[in-house]
Amino acid sequence: RTVHANMPLTDVDLTVEPIELPDSVAEFLREADRRCGEHVTRIPCAFRGFVPSDYVFVYQVLRTVAESGVVCGNSFCEWGSGLGVVASLAALVGFDAYGIEIDRELFDASLELAEDFDIQVEFINGSFISHGAEDLIDEAFADCDGGLSLDPHADDAYDELGLEVRDFDVVFAFPWPNDEELTANLFERYAARGALLLTYSDSNIIRLRRKVA
Repeated sequence: RTVHANMPLTDVDLTVEPIELPDSVAEFLREADRRCGEHVTRIPCAFRGFVPSDYVFVYQVLRTVAESGVVCGNSFCEWGSGLGVVASLAALVGFDAYGIEIDRELFDASLELAEDFDIQVEFINGSFISHGAEDLIDEAFADCDGGLSLDPHADDAYDELGLEVRDFDVVFAFPWPNDEELTANLFERYAARGALLLTYSDSNIIRLRRKVA
């Protein structure tokens, strides 16, 4: 598969070949899929905004990104980390991984899953939106006729982490379609030059974009 992206961030083309899962990763993903299934069955995804990714494909992408030399550093953050599967996979391929999740139940479940597999990843319960982004939020609300899916409120998640968006070399997000432009705009404003934005869509398409200025 080929990973690509659009302007205004600069696209990074990356060919992702199938990678056989290590046994430990396969075991982790079997349990993650089971817990994701339980959550989606118990709580309607349209209400909580949680939809699992194709985690095998995401693992292949993360391995490729980590080994390709396109990353400027080793710090990774998942925006809207849900059950924390992608952030955990990032840790398993060698990133210093973090996840930010606003839903308390999902956050608690992500801690439990990572702890059960002794994965070194840090999660914060809060918003990945930085303070000072009100103009971007207002613009996105206007463009979408008030139809944003994500919670637009900023809080102190980055203060709790002791990090800011500019400290992350890779940010991963799985935005709903009406949140895609806002997600990119938030990254473009707050990320460091050279950082990568990796986004997944429900059509199993990955976009990899770099901030160049």
